[in-house]
Amino acid sequence: MRRTLTALIALSLSACSGGGGGSGSVAGGGGSTGSVTPTPTTTPTPSVAGCTLRERQDWAAAQLNEWYLFPETLPASLDPTPYASVGAYVDALTATARAQGRDRYFTYVTSIAEENAYYNSGSSAGFGFRLYLDGNRLYSAETFEGTSALTAGIDRGTEIQAIGTSAANLRNVSDILAGGGTAALTDALGPNTAGTSRTMRVNDAAAGTRVVTIAKTDYTLTPVSSRYGAKIIDDGGHRVGYVNLRTFINTADSPLRAAFAQFRAAGITEVIIDLRYNGGGLVSIAELMGNLMGANRATSDVFDYMTFRPSKSAENSTAYFAPQTQSIAPTRVAFIGTSSTASASELVVAGMLPYLGTSLALVGTNTYGKPVGQIAIDKTACDDRFRIIAFALQNRDHQGAYFTGLAGTVRASCRASDDIAYPMGDPREASTRAALDFIQGRSCTAISAVTATAAAQSATETGSAAAHELLAPARPSVPQRDVPGMF
Repeated sequence: MRRTLTALIALSLSACSGGGGGSGSVAGGGGSTGSVTPTPTTTPTPSVAGCTLRERQDWAAAQLNEWYLFPETLPASLDPTPYASVGAYVDALTATARAQGRDRYFTYVTSIAEENAYYNSGSSAGFGFRLYLDGNRLYSAETFEGTSALTAGIDRGTEIQAIGTSAANLRNVSDILAGGGTAALTDALGPNTAGTSRTMRVNDAAAGTRVVTIAKTDYTLTPVSSRYGAKIIDDGGHRVGYVNLRTFINTADSPLRAAFAQFRAAGITEVIIDLRYNGGGLVSIAELMGNLMGANRATSDVFDYMTFRPSKSAENSTAYFAPQTQSIAPTRVAFIGTSSTASASELVVAGMLPYLGTSLALVGTNTYGKPVGQIAIDKTACDDRFRIIAFALQNRDHQGAYFTGLAGTVRASCRASDDIAYPMGDPREASTRAALDFIQGRSCTAISAVTATAAAQSATETGSAAAHELLAPARPSVPQRDVPGMF
């Protein structure tokens, strides 16, 4: 049995347990890790029977007691009565593991319908950009194709200076932050529903300052950008493959294969894998990315081990390399990462590390730190999907306890900034430049193994603004967990 890094392990629960079929394993930023491909679940309109708050809370507690990777941290008993939602009760039950840095809101209840729509097609509703806070200034770090934001001329590097529901009530971003922190800023952007409209004053070098009104629409996220997601960079006559993967979802399969087929045809063996904003997703796609870099790997070579709690050891599994027709045999690989690089993204780096050693580098900053993954258990009648941290991940050499990020695990790293003045994959952009320099064997300054995760997490919980962080709501949607900063 294998899983999906947003890993949905196909768990079959009896009707008396209140569960439907599980959907798989995941490895997402707030997400999952595994390699069973999720099967779409037909989700009926939630019914009253079995779906009272208390029944749903009791069901969630029972699943945790059976599957949670850290059972010793669960309270012996906890009255659900004071908690106004299933999510609040789950947060209370997992508070000890969170305090230990082992489950930073990775265990949660979400909508079956919403998650299936995202993982199977990338479907979501929003303006279509990824927002980045630099102190009290707000920028688009990335804007997605086919969205209202890109149509309005908002792209990477555009500053959003003010937000309102009309031109008459625009409020400066700095004032919104001063009055209520990041929570007030995410509220100002409105709910994640199609048709929500906002007026913004924006500024960039291409078009100067202007006022635009844009509406949130339903759109399909392209996991590999059609503009800059995959290409061959000519760096002074040195040809290097470049792939930028936004998220590990099913629709990433074809563009990843196409990118590596291009590299293979061109004889490329040195590549940059840009995962700087990738919060994770399906383990199956993470394993595919490993396989696409495994032309010289044997089918007995281990990519990763998945290990459950002792009482569930029958679920343990090992993923081996499976070279594809598009696979290359890399000689040097630079992974671009940030504190938003998590879960499935980290698994790819860790999985390749034993085979590349110092020919693999982490470029940018330290990563998030999520060497664990979720299974999915469904209570179908209530449209509840319970994502439970149920397994740990390790590479061939059993490296896996990187809860503070990968900088302390990788043997080579190069510190670099995320320079939004230039497109990702542009040799002038700081992280891309540092990655190219590593590929060519130039010296660099190593990334500190001291993680910024704790500070970033504190900022999220307190609603304060952290410098150089993607904007995140306190309760992210399914897409926002794996595509940090998405609005």
